[in-house]
Amino acid sequence: MRSAAPSRIQLDSSLRRWFSRNLGLWRSRRLYFFSDGEALRVDMMLRVEAFSEPIEGEAAYRFTWWPDEDHAFFERKPRFVPTGTMEAYLCGHQLRRSRGYLCGSPTKSQIRQVDEHELIFESHFQEWDILEHIRLVDQDRYRARSIYSWRDGALELAETHHEIRVEEAGVALVA
Repeated sequence: MRSAAPSRIQLDSSLRRWFSRNLGLWRSRRLYFFSDGEALRVDMMLRVEAFSEPIEGEAAYRFTWWPDEDHAFFERKPRFVPTGTMEAYLCGHQLRRSRGYLCGSPTKSQIRQVDEHELIFESHFQEWDILEHIRLVDQDRYRARSIYSWRDGALELAETHHEIRVEEAGVALVA
């Protein structure tokens, strides 16, 4: 009897490779759909860098963001932070972040890998449950992100981000 052919993708061992494919500078065109029916747009810049030696876990990254064109987004939604920096540590199938997506305190996200191009992050903190899909497209020149945020069980926010790589990765950071 013939055994099943092994998967051509080793999902558990490819998370670091997926993260390294995201390094560089991205222009992020975002649409936010709020539960009250309001829809807002903001264009952000996002730099993803890796540390040469992880401080924690198997790999460590720095995410830095700032507005490219804010379209008055931050005036209308002041709880969103227009600029910032976050460190993130890959620890098995978990991403530990120095600050949360919708809060300033540290958070953890469980990671599921769909295939070699897409990851799903599930985060739970305070009253929030967040589901984020990130897919690399066209030889990693583009990223598509869909993010859904529930507050106390009710969908409060849905986002779509279309991201275009502006610069390739630079040299690794030294801690």
